[in-house]
This record gives sequence, C-alpha cells and structure tokens, in this order.
Amino acid sequence: MAPIIRPATPADAEALLGIYAYYVRSTAISFEYEVPSLQEFRRRITETLERRYPYLCVLQSGKIVGYACAGPFADREAYDWSAEVTIYLAWNARRRGLGRKLYEALEKELKKMGIINLYARIGVPPVEDEYLTRNSMDFHTHLGYQVAGTFRRCGYKFERWYDMVWMEKCIGFHDSAPRPIRR
Repeated sequence: MAPIIRPATPADAEALLGIYAYYVRSTAISFEYEVPSLQEFRRRITETLERRYPYLCVLQSGKIVGYACAGPFADREAYDWSAEVTIYLAWNARRRGLGRKLYEALEKELKKMGIINLYARIGVPPVEDEYLTRNSMDFHTHLGYQVAGTFRRCGYKFERWYDMVWMEKCIGFHDSAPRPIRR
C-alpha cells in the first residue's frame, strides 16, 4: 500500500509522541533528556500550526509512521524567508524512502509559503556509538543539504559529548525584493 502524507493535527499527538519518545529515550538524535508529556507535545503541534508552518505526517497501512515539521529559523522579521525543519520516522519505518517523500512534501509546502532557506539542526558524534551515528547527516546530504556550521561537543547526553551541525538547503531564489511570506 502506498504511503499517505497528510497534515498532522493536535489529535495526532499521541501517535507522533510515540515515535519521538524512542529518539529521546534511546538515542542522542534528540538532545532532550525526558520525553515530553502528551499535553506538552500537543502544545508544540498546536503552536506550529498556529504560526502557520506545515506539520505533516506519513501513514503506512493506515498507521502514522513518521512526521516532519517546520518552524521559524529565528524570531526576527529579517529571517522570515528561512525555516528550521525536522523529521522523525518510526524506528522500524526507516530506509523505505518515506523520509524522502515526507521531506519533499514539506519542502513543497514551504516553497508555497515563499520560504527560501531551510535549516536542519543535527546531532553528530565525534565517533559513532550506539546512541548516535552520522545517518541523519548523511540523509540530509543526500537530499541536497550542506553543512553550514559545526558546534563541537555542545550537547551532553548518555555521559558523553556530541557535536551539532547546522545544515542548509536553498529551495528558492533570493530576489532583491522578496514577497512577504504567505502563511
């Protein structure tokens, strides 16, 4: 059965949190230490949607197996044409092309808004271990992102230090007088 990508809603919070919880508990992909409460996670979804950024989920055989969303890169008007993106797939749904399809759908929505620059914040191990590999960085590279900056040993989780990279991708043109963002 072909995957279905649709907008996520606050009613999807439990399914999305179920996916995210694995990354918090078992990996350094998320630098959060504690899994957010369902109420907090629902608030995060609601806030993203109220700011009129896309929040998408992917379903396989009728079950949510991943999500991707965007938000402001920084809270100043001059950054309006830039967005931070993130993606999480159920651990057993990886390596099936769902991440690519989900990100392509997210990029399409962001492009419609007038977003030009995409940024992803990614944990990277100085040496790969059981909590963090370079897979997220490789995935983004494969989709056309480039490393914009590296912060060395800035995240501490599981009693070890991890690097963080910002990766960027341009999906539009930098006009001298860009149109306002359509939300």
